[in-house]
Amino acid sequence: MKTGGQLIVEALEANGTDRIFCVPGESYLAVLDALHDSSIRTIVCRQEGGAAMMADCQGRLTGKPGICFVTRGPGATNASAGIHIAMQDSVPLILFIGQVASHAKEREAFQEVDYKKFFGDIAKWVVEIDDASRIPEFVTRAFAVATSGRPGPVVISLPEDMLTSEVEAPEALPHTPVETYPGGAELDALEMLLNGAKRPFVILGGTRWNEEAVTRMRAISETWSLAVGCSFRRQMLFDHLHANYAGDVGIGINSKLAAQIKAADVVLLIGGRMGEMPSSDYTLLKSPYPDQALVHVHADAGELGRVYRPTLAINASPAAFVEAFAERKPAGTPSWSAETAKAHAAYLEWSTPPQTGPGDVQMGPIMTYLEQELPHDAIFANGAGNYATWVHRFHRFRRFGTQAAPTSGSMGYGTPAAVAAKALYPDRTVIAFAGDGCFLMNGQEFATAVQYDLPIIVIVVNNGIYGTIRMHQEREYPGRVVATDLRNPDFASLARAYGGHGETVEKTADFAPAFVRARASGKPAIVEIRLDPEAITPTRTMTQIRDKA
Repeated sequence: MKTGGQLIVEALEANGTDRIFCVPGESYLAVLDALHDSSIRTIVCRQEGGAAMMADCQGRLTGKPGICFVTRGPGATNASAGIHIAMQDSVPLILFIGQVASHAKEREAFQEVDYKKFFGDIAKWVVEIDDASRIPEFVTRAFAVATSGRPGPVVISLPEDMLTSEVEAPEALPHTPVETYPGGAELDALEMLLNGAKRPFVILGGTRWNEEAVTRMRAISETWSLAVGCSFRRQMLFDHLHANYAGDVGIGINSKLAAQIKAADVVLLIGGRMGEMPSSDYTLLKSPYPDQALVHVHADAGELGRVYRPTLAINASPAAFVEAFAERKPAGTPSWSAETAKAHAAYLEWSTPPQTGPGDVQMGPIMTYLEQELPHDAIFANGAGNYATWVHRFHRFRRFGTQAAPTSGSMGYGTPAAVAAKALYPDRTVIAFAGDGCFLMNGQEFATAVQYDLPIIVIVVNNGIYGTIRMHQEREYPGRVVATDLRNPDFASLARAYGGHGETVEKTADFAPAFVRARASGKPAIVEIRLDPEAITPTRTMTQIRDKA
């Protein structure tokens, strides 16, 4: 006889869980008690949104479900931000929620929420376990659902009395991973399309990649001389200094790259969905009928034809597809090799940061310095805001597993993601980029980094405004500023108050020594860059945007 709490922990152990992220609650005390005797590492966080984002980052970097536990009501609703990220980003995650006891349900009991209704549209599967003897069944199924097809978040509600009940149950077994492979006829058709093409282009995106698959994709691009772009915030899928890399297919795309994609006769989209952001509001690939011959490779058949009608649909995971297609060779020397080289040259020009700008701090030289100093396996995490442009455009990602950033555009992601990444890879450098507004949404998780001795470096780009919204405001309603000014704390002092290391950068030359001291401290660190709000984008000032409007 075992309690429901014990069965939950045993099912997690059977499925290879090595750590969980949580904010404790009385609704799942039985699980916490079972964790006391488990080898699973429990990382306690400061807010449920941050905990869910940490679980998302773990799932994002490993391909295995990140695990998060929160309490009922406000705990669950706080966590919903991380669930939305995981859904839109196709990241495997399992959220366990303590629920009110069975006898109190349907009475609007203390902190009661109907989770099937609340999470119904932003989770892949939502279930409540009423019978503890079925815990092994439901948890194993949750791992299968979270990782198969298009990965995503699963939400499991745990009534408090179910967790304390004692039952007999079968021993939990691990889930069976499900792979989807391309058929020979589909590979023949793709080979024929490419051999007949004049201007092919490849876009990599989505999840279900691994380091071996990325290596195979590089070899395919070399064999076929293919120009390769990476979808929005999926930049770690291709080495940016490889001769075939053409750039980031994301927000504010290089106009030369956009023109190349629009002029392509065959577009091979592997793993991605090409949503609103990477498609430039559905203009690079027109929905529902693209101008280009579209070959769409995706692990979930439900995504094939959902937004775009493909010329050729291949239901396969990215890893399985590149393994199979790596054996195919072109009929002759590809005629587009010169265009591929030209695309990479355009990327190098686009990704070289400007060295001047308004104010005393120049972000261009700072990015140049970081490119020179950081190892290729450094992990970059960020949320959303204009500051992120400096990372997406000017950091040249070299290796798989080095990027944690939400394609959903959620703010507040960078700091908790960095905490999770550092817990996962303690020997690697982990950098979180955050704007001042972005940092203060989940900046309290810096305390989690201090508690667990995880020396992340958070670079806070502080311009005293919600920058992206101000930019849009000045463009659409010039001079009519409302609700975008911020009054911020001294972020370096805040870091020290938490028990970390703090630095303030007010001139460009201050950054390098401040960064060196932050790394040498061995503590979680915040390096605050006080940026002139005029430096709202790498190429246009706030005044220029306002004057043009």
